[in-house]
Formats: sequence, C-alpha cells, structure tokens
Amino acid sequence: MEKINLTESFAEFKEFKDIDRPTLMNILETVFRNMIIKRYGSDENFDIIINIDKGDLEVWRNREIVEDGEVEDENSQIAYSDAIKIEPDFEVGEEVSEAVKMLDFGRRAVLALRQNLISKVLELEKDNIFKNYKDRVGDIITGEVYQVWKRELLVLDDEGNELLLPKTEQIPNDYFKKGDSLRAVVSAVEMRNNKPIITLSRTSPVFLERLFEMEVPEIFDGLITIKNIVREPGERAKVAVESYDDRIDPVGACVGMKGSRIHGIVRELRNENIDVINYTNNTQLYISRALSPAKINSIKLDDESGRAEVYLNPDQVSLAIGKGGHNIKLAGKLTGYEIDVFRDQDEEHQDDVALDEFSDEIEGWIIDEFKAIGCDSARSVLELSVEDLVKRTDLEQETIEEIRNILKSEFE
Repeated sequence: MEKINLTESFAEFKEFKDIDRPTLMNILETVFRNMIIKRYGSDENFDIIINIDKGDLEVWRNREIVEDGEVEDENSQIAYSDAIKIEPDFEVGEEVSEAVKMLDFGRRAVLALRQNLISKVLELEKDNIFKNYKDRVGDIITGEVYQVWKRELLVLDDEGNELLLPKTEQIPNDYFKKGDSLRAVVSAVEMRNNKPIITLSRTSPVFLERLFEMEVPEIFDGLITIKNIVREPGERAKVAVESYDDRIDPVGACVGMKGSRIHGIVRELRNENIDVINYTNNTQLYISRALSPAKINSIKLDDESGRAEVYLNPDQVSLAIGKGGHNIKLAGKLTGYEIDVFRDQDEEHQDDVALDEFSDEIEGWIIDEFKAIGCDSARSVLELSVEDLVKRTDLEQETIEEIRNILKSEFE
C-alpha cells in the first residue's frame, strides 16, 4: 500500500488558528476529491483516508471484477486477468480495492493540489477571524505593538492576528514603540480585498465605558448604570452615572476610596481629567452638574431652540468654560443643550462693558481669543495680569497691553 506523503503541507495546516479538526479534514477531502474527479471523471468509487498527525494520505479505488473483454467503464470495472495480478484468489463479481499512486496524477496536478489546499485553508481562516472579531466589537483587546507607522500601529493579539490602531484613534499623548503592550477597544471590523481589517480605538467613549466596567464591580454587575459618556481624548471626559439602589453612591463607587478606582483609568487615558456626575431627569440640575467644577447661580432654558443660558459669578466663568473651552463643550454634549455662559454683575461691576461693544476698535478674532478663556467683558480682561493673559491665550504681549489700554480708557 503506497501512501501519498504530504507531511510538509499537513504540518502547515495543523498550525492554522481557529479551524477545528473536522472542518480541516473536510477541506482536505474535498480538494482531493476534486482532483480525482478531474483525473478519473468520478470519485464515487474512491475512498480517501487522511492522517493529519502523521502527515500522510491514502487514496483507494474500488472496482468491480468482470470477465475479460466485458469492461465498459475502466474507472469502476477491472478485467479478471488484471484483478488476479493484484490478488490471485479474486473471482468475477467481487470488488477489488487498489491504492492510487501519486505518480498517477502527475507532478503538475500535485503542485496545483497543494496550492489549492493552502488557498482554501487561508480563506477559511480569514472568514473565522472576521466572524470572531465581528462579535467582539466594543470589547477591550490587549495586544502587542508589532510595527509603528506614521499613520497607524500594527498590533498583534494573543493569537497573532493583525489589528490596526490608526493615529486618529490614538490619544494625543499616546506614544508606543515596538514590543509595547497596549489596550484598546475593537471599533470596526470589515472585509477589504478578501482580508479582515480589524480597527482599534483608544479615543472612543466605549473604551472609557469598558475601563469603568473593569475597574468598578458595581457597573459590571449592573448596580450602577452609565447613562452617557463624552470625551475630548487626552484632555477631559464627563461620565453621567445612575444607581437604582439608594444605598449605593454611584459617584463615590466610581471614584473609589481616595480615587483608587479612577486613578487607574486616568493613567490609562494619559492623565485625561474625568468628571463623574450623578445623572438626573431634572434638566437644570443636570446642566449645573455637567458644568462642574464651576458653581452656577441660575439657568434659563429654551427647550424649543435647545439652548441654556447659565448665569454665574465672574470668578466662575473661566471654570465653566474650562481650558480650551473643553468643559463647556463637553457639558453641552452630555446634556444635549447649547450652553451660553453669562456673568452675574455685582455692584462693583455694574458698569462693566461686554467685549463685543469694542468691535470697532478690537478685531473679532482677538475678542474670540478672550472669550475662549472666559473673558467676555472689559473688567474680566482687566482683572487678569498681562502675564496670565499671555499664558492663557495665543496673543502677543504687545497686543494684550494695547487691548488693556483700550479697555482701561472706557472706565477713565
């Protein structure tokens, strides 16, 4: 009995991931049967025995013994005189099984067979990777950085599958080099040119949500619900949480004793400031909490236009707006309202003048620079020193001094 030795090929097939043994056996048999059909016209009278572990395969052709001269189909019948050459005891009407030699197929057919096998298994492996990761969208993956490119990172998971982390999905302060371990959430899975493309993200709100689930058991168990998350990756995030159990303080549980739970999340997000607030159906209270750490005096809502006018003391305006306007922008996203900040004037500042009133003397883009740091009136600019204004805006010292002189003349 001669075996068709495909040890080298089988060794490769055994290493393929996510392919169970029955499926692999089925692929191998199908490919071999196609080769048999191409060579003999039919595979109905052939038996194929595959041993993946030993790396070999046996093909047996079964034919009926007929009288000499009565052979009508050479593939399914064999003459008596030929049959007794295989085994002298054979008789007409019996079935003879004969091993098919690899040489019978020809060298070219064998090479084509091997290529076909590899192609089929690779195709199946790609489909399995796609299906596996399609079910894992929204899950956190831990991987190793394998290649660093200008626009993206190539990351390998525990099984060696290739994942992509685009630059646009990285936190601005992220810095990774080859061999580093990283965590990210699976954001998208698609097939391109018959290849599964798995995209990761570290900027998605879902990534922050999964980190909270990992660090806060009450969220994982469903005792605390995350109602909404908004982020400016690497800068600030706001998380609205709610508990259906009055005995549980959702904010306290998320922050942990002395910030123990949230510190790990902050480190993972490159020191992103995270505000955890209590969710409420009271819109005014929700907006007030969303603008934390600023203290709000009053709020006027216009539900039709979706705008909220927030009034606070002059020293709270910059807190409400936040660095680069992140705080007020995120509060608006969290609550769904367009928030406008106004300062409550005390007696000392009754004669204050809005910066917009100086539009004839001061260019609009300069006024916008001051507004971005919470200075929307003349006195709010004059209350800050020249050094402080230089640090907090992109304006030159000379420009700031000139503006301050214009504003001062208003009150002289």
